[in-house]
Amino acid sequence: MNFRYFKVPVTVLVLAAGILLGTQIQKVISGDSFMDSMSKFNDVLAYTQRFYVEEVDTQKLVESAIKGMLEELDPHSVYIPVKQMQTVEEEFRGDFEGVGIEFSIVNDTLTVVSPITGGPSESLGILAGDRIVKIDGKGCIGISTDDVRKKLRGPKGSKVNVLIHRIGIKDLLDFEITRDKIPLYSVDTHLMLDEKTGYVSISRFAEKTTDELEDALTDLKKQGMKQLVIDLRNNPGGYLNQAFQIADLFIDGNKKIVYTKGRRKEFDEVYTASKSSPYEKIPLIIMINRGSASASEIVSGAVQDWDRGLIVGETSFGKGLVQRQFQLPDGSALRLTISQYFTPSGRLIQRKYTDKKKYYEELAERDENEGDNIQHSTEKDTARPQYKTSKGRIVLGGGGITPDYIVKSEKLTDLSIALLRKNLFYIYALQYIDAHGKNIQEKYGNNLLAFKSGFQISNDDLQKFLDFAKTKDVKIEQKDLDQEREYLKARLKAYIAKNYWKSEGWYSVLLDVDKQMQKSMQLWGKAKELSDSK
Repeated sequence: MNFRYFKVPVTVLVLAAGILLGTQIQKVISGDSFMDSMSKFNDVLAYTQRFYVEEVDTQKLVESAIKGMLEELDPHSVYIPVKQMQTVEEEFRGDFEGVGIEFSIVNDTLTVVSPITGGPSESLGILAGDRIVKIDGKGCIGISTDDVRKKLRGPKGSKVNVLIHRIGIKDLLDFEITRDKIPLYSVDTHLMLDEKTGYVSISRFAEKTTDELEDALTDLKKQGMKQLVIDLRNNPGGYLNQAFQIADLFIDGNKKIVYTKGRRKEFDEVYTASKSSPYEKIPLIIMINRGSASASEIVSGAVQDWDRGLIVGETSFGKGLVQRQFQLPDGSALRLTISQYFTPSGRLIQRKYTDKKKYYEELAERDENEGDNIQHSTEKDTARPQYKTSKGRIVLGGGGITPDYIVKSEKLTDLSIALLRKNLFYIYALQYIDAHGKNIQEKYGNNLLAFKSGFQISNDDLQKFLDFAKTKDVKIEQKDLDQEREYLKARLKAYIAKNYWKSEGWYSVLLDVDKQMQKSMQLWGKAKELSDSK
């Protein structure tokens, strides 16, 4: 959300009421006062620290008390301990300092999944599939994920030595890596789905997301993009100002994009489109699902309210609350809800959260009717408030953004869940690359399109994978296999493609078997009709 620093004014209230002085008047007027409550908490903490039967960790007690207090508020007001702050800051800032690899622990071996584009490991020639056997002279077989980060991350300019085993090369390879700033991209990938359709996947709304998206759109336009799919599925949100700026790329004039209201007037803000963009008339489809929240809902809500494009997928999460981050003296932080946000039509899309357990369980229990929902007649909850889009279509508030065309996500079987949980797709793909990687490179080189059309996971390859899975105690039911045979093949192929073409390879393969994506590609006529795009 929009974490801008501000100061809270302190008001000193002086009361004089004759003989009713001190604590009694506070009790008459407001019951237990703020200062009384603070005094009570200090007393309890002091008694516990002094008299409890065992030694106590007062810091741990205070943090537990803070978490307990926030349990009485909404689900999105949270306390962030010191040890988590670095990760949180890196995620929203969009970079960290280190060697720049995406890694996985495979059979106790530290394995490079992919060097990060633009990072020092990539520039030195470290490759996907490399096994790191030593870090600064110390063996790392059996190393934990946390220890990998501790050993490989560090200040820009510092150095670390890694010893690497590479398949096909007899001797170990020694690399001295100079750590640097490593970008964490929020635009996962962009690519052309066909000769005129661009695709962009955005995983979160971080500090540089708008810049990343504009770069991606510029590149797609050069490749001939005439229409665009933005994938916000499983995007949990982020900075409000980034959501506003991204929506402004596609909404013209000075139209309202989002506004906020809080208990305090300084939190009331209105965001309107202000910049002209070459993408304000391009036919647009936005894909969302139940994992799309917050800033994702701001963008899709604004596009829907202005009838600017078509929203496809599943009803979004339903988070209409804005948080602001308050830094605490010890380096921890409080992320506190300070306002609600509303779409241009006036919709508050926040779901009810009286029962916090049900708040999250409800997502898994949702059941929607698939199909055309342009007039939003499929919503079952008639108690939700109604609003109108710019062209008079009915849309509902109080429960997320419901798509204009509902397409359910395909549920994974127990087989796929077990394979994913044990990371067996990646482990087997790595073995396959070890055995066949030379042939793949000789046949396809750097040509992803040739790989997509020419390479297939055969039934024999799939059977070998399933036999491998059985050795890892995965139970294979025939009904699950019959249902997901093509998905299993596609996911194995996607991992192989990722090894050579990174995220572009991964997405280009999986999107071919993506039910929501395939339906979106059939809806351009409706998208153009809705937004009057020619």
